[in-house]
Amino acid sequence: MRDQGAWLCFEDESGQSLRPPKARTWSRRGHSPVLRVSGKGSGRVSVAGMVCTRPGGRTRLVFRMLVHHGRKGEKKGFREPDFAALLDAAHCQLGSRIVLVWDNSTQHKDTAMRELLATREEWLTVFRLPAYAPDLNPAEGVWAHLKKSLGNLAAGTTDQLAAHTRTRLKRMQYRPHLLNGFITETGLTLTPP
Repeated sequence: MRDQGAWLCFEDESGQSLRPPKARTWSRRGHSPVLRVSGKGSGRVSVAGMVCTRPGGRTRLVFRMLVHHGRKGEKKGFREPDFAALLDAAHCQLGSRIVLVWDNSTQHKDTAMRELLATREEWLTVFRLPAYAPDLNPAEGVWAHLKKSLGNLAAGTTDQLAAHTRTRLKRMQYRPHLLNGFITETGLTLTPP
């Protein structure tokens, strides 16, 4: 990887519905704040992202979002062409070879995905994480940080939720030290012993 100047990219997906994650907040003593959320609607925001790093380079976050409003015939999540578009965008943005590390999700290892990955093998190498090992993926730290920042947010519509999600992810893109912290949290080291 180092000899080729390749980027090491950890990929994962997450989603958020209109029901906000619970979080702590401040209020006057004895007066618990109550935030009413309708929770109505079947809208959802799905995000696929990659934490990309290489020795001597600034750590980057590349992501794509899908917003589904619950309409009939609308995509409910990422499919193989969406993952391929994310990989192509990352390759274009990073401008170098990519070593992709992702989990054993069904859509990552089916026939359609293997065919899409085979067309990119000149600049893409793929490794899979062991089963049930989210603690080895720095992208999990991105999702935990995102959900914490969305805690107690009462978005009225799916589009508002998507706008808040995009804003928070863009903020993370400009904080490489935060992304480095997610890598450090996994216990993985990028320098050989």
